Amino acid sequence: MANKKSTMQVDVLNIEGKKTGRTVELPEEIFGIEPNDHVIYLAVKQYQGAQRQGSHKVKTRAEVKGSSKKLHKQKGTGGARKGNLRNPLYKGGGTVFGPKPHKYDIKLNRKVKDLAKMGALAYKAKENAIMVLEDVSMDAPKTSFFTGILKSLNIAGKKTLFVIPEYNDNLYLSLRNVPSASGTLLSDLNTYDILNANVLVLTESAAKIFSEESVEA
Repeated sequence: MANKKSTMQVDVLNIEGKKTGRTVELPEEIFGIEPNDHVIYLAVKQYQGAQRQGSHKVKTRAEVKGSSKKLHKQKGTGGARKGNLRNPLYKGGGTVFGPKPHKYDIKLNRKVKDLAKMGALAYKAKENAIMVLEDVSMDAPKTSFFTGILKSLNIAGKKTLFVIPEYNDNLYLSLRNVPSASGTLLSDLNTYDILNANVLVLTESAAKIFSEESVEA
């Protein structure tokens, strides 16, 4: 007989911030692990590196405009020997060892990224910074509706990340105008977004997926 996996019970709240009487089980093997700080660092570094364009560029002495003629003969002038005007020592000359376009991407294995994500979720769980909200349905975008939810949950002004199971256009458009809040699909959730948020709000459907995936594993 297989050992039953331990879980964390989290109350499901309604849009008024009150308990619905339902709970969601969050698996301990995800939300209760001991975070690996180095793995988390690598995942954040990869994310931030991927955001950089890496298009910085300066011209070398071979690329700047200017005559290639030697300014004066090598010997006999009493002055220092000189090359041409494109010499890096002159104004308008080329740059020595300047930046060149390159990517900042680093490669991480899927298991490493998953471990980092679980570590970030575990940190939020330890900080009691994870909330589960009942599924929200909207017929049209309405920013004031979401600001009201934030006030009811006592997280207004806090950097909040809403995690939903599938794309909802009305939800996205409503969140877009709330400076302190943002939304993401569960499939797009990454380590950086989790750590960057003060509060993680999972919809009930999104939270249940964690339990389902844990059972399948």
